[in-house]
Amino acid sequence: MPNDAHPSTVGINQQRLFIGSCLALVATSVAFATVGAIMLALKREFVLTNEEVGWIGGAALWGFAITQLIFSPLCDSLGMRLLLRLAFLAHLLGALIMMVSTGFWMLFSGALVIAMGNGLVEAACNPLVAALYPDNKTIKLNQFHVWFPGGIVLGGLAAYGLDAIGITSWQIKLALILIPTTLYGVMLLTQKFPATEGVQSGVSMGEMFKATFTTPLMLLMLLCMAMTASIELGPNRWVPAVLEAGGIAGILVLVWINGLMAAMRYKAGALVHRLSPTGILLASALVSGIGLFWLSYAESGVMAFASATVFALGVCYFWPTMLGFVSERIPKSGALGLGLMGAMGMAVVGLATAPIMGRIADQYVHQQLPEARTVSVFQGVEAMFPAAMAMMPEEQRGDVSKAIEASDAVLQHYTQNQELPPNQTANALRTVIDSGVASEVVGEASSILGPADNYGGRISFRYVVPLSGILVLIFGLLYLNDRRAGGYKVERLGADSSKPAGM
Repeated sequence: MPNDAHPSTVGINQQRLFIGSCLALVATSVAFATVGAIMLALKREFVLTNEEVGWIGGAALWGFAITQLIFSPLCDSLGMRLLLRLAFLAHLLGALIMMVSTGFWMLFSGALVIAMGNGLVEAACNPLVAALYPDNKTIKLNQFHVWFPGGIVLGGLAAYGLDAIGITSWQIKLALILIPTTLYGVMLLTQKFPATEGVQSGVSMGEMFKATFTTPLMLLMLLCMAMTASIELGPNRWVPAVLEAGGIAGILVLVWINGLMAAMRYKAGALVHRLSPTGILLASALVSGIGLFWLSYAESGVMAFASATVFALGVCYFWPTMLGFVSERIPKSGALGLGLMGAMGMAVVGLATAPIMGRIADQYVHQQLPEARTVSVFQGVEAMFPAAMAMMPEEQRGDVSKAIEASDAVLQHYTQNQELPPNQTANALRTVIDSGVASEVVGEASSILGPADNYGGRISFRYVVPLSGILVLIFGLLYLNDRRAGGYKVERLGADSSKPAGM
């Protein structure tokens, strides 16, 4: 029996289940990375606003939350293997829907189905890891969650490599999701699984719900999860599109952030023993705020990578340590508690943080558009694009026609109101850029919109920073309370006493 094995795992292929769980998490993170990597392409091809792109990116988050809310309470009764089978089907179906999309609603629906697969993976695998390693939860959950940033690194590098060899199709990049999905299906779907920790300890459904919804500490941690997830996932969702608009290799910055996160999580054991989970959370809140504020000023590649390094060091331990804290300090909350934590984090980011960041970006993008140059672009479209369209094959005229119509609409509004219409102007510039017409007008549109998109996105990062200050206060009080009580203590099901786990 391995050194960290437990009597409850006898007859279970502990290593295969853990590795398979890691591969399932890779599938969720590759989905996160590839959707993030194609957001700029989707915005241009389907002529989407930043807010619409935020809803597509957000669907990949709050869809996760809905699935967690539905299936986490049922994990004890349905079993973890069934949840993973459903996750496998959702990953396959969601990727296919997005790949054949013809507009916003299909993209949104596909992202939502993928997110349901992601939620099912977390609903099954977090309690699975806790059941496999009941004496080492925080450390093993950190090692399991290595593969969320680790998968983003793999997916991001693959997407960048496809670009480098001239394969720019966003559908092919999205198909990368199918590789780890197939692997975890082979590893897990026929294996024998242990019972959840709650089932093993005889915790009833009523006790689990009571511990989750009536414990003040649990309610506080749910509030904190909403903020830690917003700091980590909200900006991460926008990093590639925002930085690429400013001429910086945003996908490589995202890969760098998540590579650091993976490396730090893998070595979490020593830090957990030295600082304790509450100490880690306090330090993370402080460092993440500094890094995100700096990232909001990044106007060069060097500054982007330097600020992203600080940001990564700040956010790397947030998610798994929050889960480990709940599992160790409120163990009766069981699979429901872990699922609700994940659901809270993803729901807030998907339904609020990501769309709000998109709306803020749209507002500042519009403010950055130089009026005279922008009007000149649309006048150039009216003057030159009709003749260019007449010389094109029929199947290539649609994008040019859209650019002409969008430009006309903006010019009419400008003539009547002496101002450029919000959102509509930036979208019209996107249609010009995506028209395929070889013209200086297209280059001018890009030179106007790119810096504006970059500026608006960076400003949206700045609006998230105050959450770090709130978390410093909350985690600081928890840390001081642990110190006064003699150190961080792990609550054990069926145990009469708590075990100190670091100072």
